[in-house]
Amino acid sequence: MSGSVDVTRRRWTPHVLTRGERRNLAIGLAFISPWLIGFVCFYLYPALASLYYSFTDFRILQEPSFIGLENYSRMLNDPIFWKSLANTLYLTLLGVPLAIITALGIALLLNTKSIRGIGIFRTIFYLPVVVPSVAAAILWIWLLNPQYGLVNEFLARFGIEGPKWFYDPDWSKNGIILMTVWAAGDVVIIYLGALQGVSKSLYEAAEVDGAGAWAKLRNVTIPMISPAILFNLITGAIGAFQYFTQAYVVSEGTVGRGSGAVGGIQNSLLFYGLNLYNNAFRYFRVGYASALAWVLLLIILITTLVMLRASRNRVYYEGNR
Repeated sequence: MSGSVDVTRRRWTPHVLTRGERRNLAIGLAFISPWLIGFVCFYLYPALASLYYSFTDFRILQEPSFIGLENYSRMLNDPIFWKSLANTLYLTLLGVPLAIITALGIALLLNTKSIRGIGIFRTIFYLPVVVPSVAAAILWIWLLNPQYGLVNEFLARFGIEGPKWFYDPDWSKNGIILMTVWAAGDVVIIYLGALQGVSKSLYEAAEVDGAGAWAKLRNVTIPMISPAILFNLITGAIGAFQYFTQAYVVSEGTVGRGSGAVGGIQNSLLFYGLNLYNNAFRYFRVGYASALAWVLLLIILITTLVMLRASRNRVYYEGNR
């Protein structure tokens, strides 16, 4: 039996707010107005302004003049841009995985409940996170001083001649990475939370199958905390691409104030954020600095999407069983 169905298309009509609904809407907007005003003034407007300035030649004291894509094409022929990008990639590709692996190892140790006073150890490993970035950078300048630093003195006890660290362009970035690993306490806390959420029944089932410590780590622990690993990897990479404060303080403390642009010995610490800072606040090339900022945003966006895409079949989520 066949037949035709008469489908009547409804025309959409806008909903007219009643007096009470308009009153509630006005009250709601009034409550969130401080956030809306702050968002527009301190986030939306500066972002749109920097996008416009990236297409102009703007030097603070002069009126911006439109030059199209010249700022972006200039990057391709700017050796300082490539130097800063290479330094940043070095920090991201070496420092971030090293910090994540070290933090995971510490979290596995701190997750042991059989050790007395484990809470004290957890506090000790988290303390570097609450130390201000400037103070931590000054502390590490002292620790890694090639003449009287504690690190080189410790190495000398074993007959090892320590490097010059921040005073050597071949070792300066490694000093920054060492500082980054030291301050990975926040990553440790995230791993601890993920580890304590792993069901004990999974470990018991693995032990029944004869799995040892390494097999349980590889087949149970890491898959179950893979969302935390991905989160730390993405946030760590974003932070590395925007690295600024510690490198700025170290550059000022080693090269000296008034020596020109910040970047360390032979620009070995000239990360992307420092290059952007130099162009904006030392050379007053606001247009070029704005273009650098938008390119950085594009790099971070692409990197994040690539990591999310690559981890699609490697991250275990409880709700996707």
